[in-house]
Amino acid sequence: MKILISNDDGYLAPGLTALADALAPIADIVVVAPDRNCSGCSNALTLDRPLSVYRAENGFYFINGTPSDCVHVALTGLLVDTPDLVVSGINQGQNMGDDTLYSGTVAAATEGFLFGVPAIAFSQVDKGWAELDAAARVARDIVQRRFDHLQKPYLLNVNIPNRPYDALKPATVTRLGRRHASGGVIKSQDPRGKDIFWIGPSGDARDAAAGTDFHAVAAGHVSVTPLQIDLTHGAQLEALRADFA
Repeated sequence: MKILISNDDGYLAPGLTALADALAPIADIVVVAPDRNCSGCSNALTLDRPLSVYRAENGFYFINGTPSDCVHVALTGLLVDTPDLVVSGINQGQNMGDDTLYSGTVAAATEGFLFGVPAIAFSQVDKGWAELDAAARVARDIVQRRFDHLQKPYLLNVNIPNRPYDALKPATVTRLGRRHASGGVIKSQDPRGKDIFWIGPSGDARDAAAGTDFHAVAAGHVSVTPLQIDLTHGAQLEALRADFA
């Protein structure tokens, strides 16, 4: 089994190393990750400058671009063989509900999916890397399931509570929840007195009902959510057609 691994926290992130170490015994892995933290960059591709590929001492490749750049370059210009799976993470912090629209972790997996390769994004619920070894073990368990019964390519979003492996409840299949709107920007000034703005924190969960990713991880379960790319609002198609009749 050949696996391409990427992330959005950068090639030096502990979560990336833990994921690579967990998967190396069961697969032929290649790591291609950003040269810096790209959290919140979503599916951005770099189109205004060339990209460069570098090799770290541990064998990881890193690129001066986004997570989507990394997977795109790997699949179309760096790797000789197409991998069987693209895996992204382990992210420092949850990617649930509306977070998935902004997440570079999910975006790296999505880029693989768009090229027809099954893909899985892994995130820890809380920041700080607590119980990272347990999260990496969960990631390996999930990869080894192979999901042969799913239509390929598939795109899965996995969120893992920061608990010891034996304290985690079984993985459960979920839908995305929803958040409230995020907090307002935080206004400050630079040393020259110019106004600057920081994006505010994420909002609280608005839909954390049973069956959602928020509900599952709050109860200690690993959340596994199948994602798709089609953004068409099917329920409004007929109403909109009536306006153009």
